[in-house]
Formats: sequence, C-alpha cells, structure tokens
Amino acid sequence: MIEQLLLRHDFAPVVPFQWSKGNYLVLDFTDNNPDLATVDLQNSEAFSDYVFGKLQQAKVVVGVGGYNEHRTIYRRSAHFQQTDEPRCIHLGIDIWASAGTPVFAPLDGKVHSFANNDNFGNYGPTIILEHQLEGTTFYSLYGHLSEESLRGLYEGKVIEEGERFASFGNYPINGDWPPHLHFQLMTATLGLKGDFPGVCSLAEREKFLQLCPNPNLILKIEEL
Repeated sequence: MIEQLLLRHDFAPVVPFQWSKGNYLVLDFTDNNPDLATVDLQNSEAFSDYVFGKLQQAKVVVGVGGYNEHRTIYRRSAHFQQTDEPRCIHLGIDIWASAGTPVFAPLDGKVHSFANNDNFGNYGPTIILEHQLEGTTFYSLYGHLSEESLRGLYEGKVIEEGERFASFGNYPINGDWPPHLHFQLMTATLGLKGDFPGVCSLAEREKFLQLCPNPNLILKIEEL
C-alpha cells in the first residue's frame, strides 16, 4: 500500500519550518471550535485576521491541520455547496503562514498539470506534481499559491527534490483565503488536470480517503 511505501522514505521539507513541538499551532475548523461562530468567514480579511491572530497569540508563525477534518468553514463558499450533499471533509493538510512563504518539492517529480482555479473559495493557482517511488506513481497537489508560481511551467517540467517551485499566495488571488498551502496526496487524478477535489462529502469520505493518503506521511508533523 502507498502508506507503507511513504513510511519507508524520508522526504525534503515542503515548507521552511521546523516541526518541533511548540513551534506551530494546530488549528481547528470544526464545530468544536466556538470561535468560528464569531468570525465573518465570508470576509477574507476578517478570516485572515482571525487565523494570524491565533498564531500571534501562540507566539508562532505557522499553523497546521485539517486532514480528514469535518469542517464547517466551507459554508462560506457556494463552490462547496453545489450538490445535494455539501462537501465538508478536508482531504489535505493546510499549512497557514505568510504570503510569499516558499514551497519545495518533497521528492523528485514532474509537473503533471497546473491551473488557476479562481472561484471564490477554490484553490486559486494550483500545481500538481507526479512522482515515481519504487515503481509506484502518485501525485502531490499544492493549492492557494501565488500567481507567480504558475509562470514558466509546462506539463512534464522536471522538479527536483528540494527545489523551490512555488510560494503561498494572498487573498483574493489564492481563492480568497487567508494565506496558506493546501498540500494533498493522490494515488490517481481521475482524469483531472490542474484541479482535484480537496474536500468531499460525508457519503464519499471513505472513497476519497482511499485515493488521498495522509499528507503527514511526507510532512511528518509530530502532533498530526
């Protein structure tokens, strides 16, 4: 299985942060967080002020979390409410940090596809890399990037392990979110290019969790 394969390997850091305990804050975007009822999530500036205010209170510069999290924050965007059952299960890990934070390739790969998914609440600029590891193909997705991250890209472009290839975007360019990276793994792309569901419905939870293994197998953040 892909999980055992990833566990056997060490990877280059995706972002320039040390994941020692106490150097980051785990952020909760479920109904268990009473703060969310007091924040205007439709207002990207207010949402950003909340996120970075929490980081400042904790005396850290980065927040993390979200894999398989049943989130309420997607109610802010019609993008996640287009089916009979709204999408609410987060399939990646979010890394919340300042716009301009660099993004590095965790292992050798090539550009599978890229796009600017510019709907409110969507990914904004997005890159998908394709990787080979011990004969197994899998993919990593990077969402909420800067516009500059897409410049000079082409499908098949080689990206080496540890190479800086993108940076965090700011709202509204990044899909109108507080600055962060959505990092996700997929075992298949389902024929999609430059996009892949980062949130699924409760009914599709098990299906998508099989397709999207825990990104912390690469990030190795202690508390996640």
